[in-house]
Amino acid sequence: MRRVLPVAIVALAALFGVALAAAMLELPPHAVRLPDDVAANIAASGVAHPITAVLLNFRGYDTLLEIAVLLLALFGVLALVKPHAARAAHPAHPLLQTLARLLAPLMVLVAGYLLWVGAIAPGGAFQAGAVLAAAGVLLRLAGLLPAWVAPTLLLRVGLALGLLVFVAVAAAVLGHATLLTYPPALAGGLILMVEAALTLSIGLTLAALYLASTEVRP
Repeated sequence: MRRVLPVAIVALAALFGVALAAAMLELPPHAVRLPDDVAANIAASGVAHPITAVLLNFRGYDTLLEIAVLLLALFGVLALVKPHAARAAHPAHPLLQTLARLLAPLMVLVAGYLLWVGAIAPGGAFQAGAVLAAAGVLLRLAGLLPAWVAPTLLLRVGLALGLLVFVAVAAAVLGHATLLTYPPALAGGLILMVEAALTLSIGLTLAALYLASTEVRP
C-alpha cells in the first residue's frame, strides 16, 4: 500500500500534465491583443507605465489576492514559532555593522524612489518593498535588529495596512463601476495611496518571513 500511493500520485500528476498540455495546444489563436488594449486605455489608468496600470488598475484584484496570500504565508510562519524569548542577534564584525548602518538609510531612499517612479517607469510597491525587506535582513545579519517572535500591535498594523487600504479603496470605488475600476480623475492618487501602503506592508512581510523563520523551533 505504501508503494501504490506514491505511484498513483505520480500517475495522476502525469495524466493531469498531459491533459493540460493538450488543452494548451487546442487553444484558438489570440483574438485579443492585450498590449494594444492596455495602450489604448493607458490614459484612463492614472499612470503612464503599462505594467503598473495592469497590476494596480486593469487587473487590480489579482494584486489584491497576491497581497492576501503573502500575508497568509507569514501567518503560517508565525504559527510555527513557539512561544519563547527571541534570541539575541549574534554580534557581527564591526565592519559589517558599519556597512549596514550606512546602507540601510540609502536602501530606504531607494525604496522611496522605486515607489515614486513606478507610475512612469519599472518600479512600484513590490520592488520598493523588496528593498525595504532587504534592509531589514541586512540589519539582522549585522546583529543590529532582533528577530520577530510575537509582532507588536504597531507591527501588526503595518503588516496589514497594505491589504486594508487596498480593500478600502476597492470598496470605495465599487459603486463607480466594476471591482477596482477607479474614476479616471482619481486613479493616479488612489494608485499612489495603495502603492505607498503596499510598500510598507510588503517590506515588513518579506522581512518578517526571514526574521520570524530564524526563530522557528523543530
